[in-house]
Amino acid sequence: MQTTKKERFIGLIDEHKKIIYKIVNSYCANPADRKDLEQEIIIQLWDAFDKYNPEFKYSTWMYRIALNTAISYYRKEKKWHTKTDSLDNATIFHLRTEETEHREQMNKKVEMLQHFIQSLNELNKALMLLYLEEKSHSEIAEILGISKTNVATKIGRIKLKLKNEFLKNLNYETE
Repeated sequence: MQTTKKERFIGLIDEHKKIIYKIVNSYCANPADRKDLEQEIIIQLWDAFDKYNPEFKYSTWMYRIALNTAISYYRKEKKWHTKTDSLDNATIFHLRTEETEHREQMNKKVEMLQHFIQSLNELNKALMLLYLEEKSHSEIAEILGISKTNVATKIGRIKLKLKNEFLKNLNYETE
């Protein structure tokens, strides 16, 4: 039995839904905005589905469309909202905590990382999401439409900035 376009699309979305959730959670602090962005990404993927070239990995194609949609959405929202509450940014990714010191320290580090990622511009935020997803520099370059050298340079700079941010926060906590 032959599957319909709609069935193939739904199957691929279901198979790769984590991509959408990661992007949505990284670009939107507000749950209502996340839902709106999720729907917008799915609409854009559907609109572009006929243009998908099966020679490329579906996840690469999906990342490219989802990130471009998120960046456009973020820019549009930025015009309408003057400032986001910093508490929302710091708690976008919430881990359930156990009452252990190790877990609390780990949560602080994850919150610091998420806060740091939230503070990046759109391109660098997308770059870090893909890097944390353990995509190769070639894959990241293809998804974002930048050179592999540019990917390596940007990741190096972001990692250095992140290291300095962590050190600054650790020194602040020990004072």
